[in-house]
Amino acid sequence: MPETHFLLMYDYVEDILERRAPYREAHLANLTRLKEEGRVVMAGALGDPVTGAAIVFAPCEPEEVGEYVLRDPYYEAGLITDWRAVPWSVVI
Repeated sequence: MPETHFLLMYDYVEDILERRAPYREAHLANLTRLKEEGRVVMAGALGDPVTGAAIVFAPCEPEEVGEYVLRDPYYEAGLITDWRAVPWSVVI
């Protein structure tokens, strides 16, 4: 039976690279902690230039993903213009 991960996708403000500096350390620290706990599989920016990000969550409840977003320093600072969490049934 496939495991259901969650793919969290962010859309960023246009000038994300200039505006993220004061929040980047805390943003990455949260992701690093979740990776060490086995709750996040991988994460990174999307696009060149950067337009968003993707975070793959290990199998969890959908509410956990939403709670993460609401506590993300980038979200709190208004750097995320939209987000969506999509269930991902991983088969390979």
